[in-house]
Amino acid sequence: MKKPPFIPVNIALFSLTGLIALFLVPFEAYRNGFDNVEIISAIVLFIFCGMSITAGYHRLWSHKTYQAITPIRMIYALGGALAMQNSILHWASDHRIHHKHVDENDKDPYSAGKGFWYSHIGWMLREYQASHYHNYDNCKDLLKDPVVRWQHRHYLLLTVATNVGIPCFLGWLNGDIWGMLLLAGFLRLVLSHHTTFLINSAAHKWGSQPYTEKNSARDNGLLALFTFGEGYHNFHHLFEADYRNGIRWYHFDPTKWLIKSLERLGFASKLRQYSDEKIEKARLKAQLNVLTQLAKNATQADTLLDKIQEEYNALIHSLEDYYASKKSLLELKAENLMRDYQYLDLIHRYKTMKSVLKVQKERWQEFNRHIIQYV
Repeated sequence: MKKPPFIPVNIALFSLTGLIALFLVPFEAYRNGFDNVEIISAIVLFIFCGMSITAGYHRLWSHKTYQAITPIRMIYALGGALAMQNSILHWASDHRIHHKHVDENDKDPYSAGKGFWYSHIGWMLREYQASHYHNYDNCKDLLKDPVVRWQHRHYLLLTVATNVGIPCFLGWLNGDIWGMLLLAGFLRLVLSHHTTFLINSAAHKWGSQPYTEKNSARDNGLLALFTFGEGYHNFHHLFEADYRNGIRWYHFDPTKWLIKSLERLGFASKLRQYSDEKIEKARLKAQLNVLTQLAKNATQADTLLDKIQEEYNALIHSLEDYYASKKSLLELKAENLMRDYQYLDLIHRYKTMKSVLKVQKERWQEFNRHIIQYV
């Protein structure tokens, strides 16, 4: 089948910035070096444009996981222009299509099923989306946002002003425009591009699938370190409306921390997150599916499958009892109805259910290990 024509502007952009980052930046480092101001400026701008994509383009606009006041949205819009990954409107439209049709090669704009290169950058080098490039029917909600409309209308001007203007201004202040432009301009842009692109490519190829195997998305803690927390991609594809990607306290997710901090300052509101019970059930369901597939290849498969289902049902029952008792306790506290006998009874039930759930989880994990060794 004949491939669509190339997009000369995109090819020129990625080629020119890539070559400058690969050759001119090391040459300048060897010849004149970069001072601390240039290095710090590059790091700050990298964080600024990266977090504008993750907290703004992705979690705020694409998935509506929270709301933010206008000045914050304006900052994200400028940072998004600095990242040079298209306008908010176009980025969000592509991303919503990706989630709706993930891994469908004929519909997913950057389907991992078409290979690492394609999902990483190849999808932007040819006119694969020519037929619906300006169709934003899936983003009618975003068209109501004046910040989105403003950035989309002036996107080209904003990208030039931020990517050339900011480094040149900082270089002028520091006494070295060329050095600042190379480091905080070109190198920063290339790193920003490819760290974001890794979520479309590497995060659909390497990592674990603790929540679902229905799509290619993976959780990858290493990727999270370079992408401001976006590496927990298996979780994200199942729970896309959650403002968090890394849900554990030890998960590196600075985007989550930024959003929570903005809420505490009064700059963000209506943070959305899925219940612990729903998340835990999804994780256990994924484990059940793995065990079921393993057991199908074992001797006496029917007996083993029945035992797996029995253990799973017992665990889910304990899980539901635990969260029901926890909910009742919280409701009683919220309504300030803590009569001594009610409170003590609920505390006792809650602690009992917590202990039962702990034992049941240990049984399930031991059962997991046994099945894997047995099969």
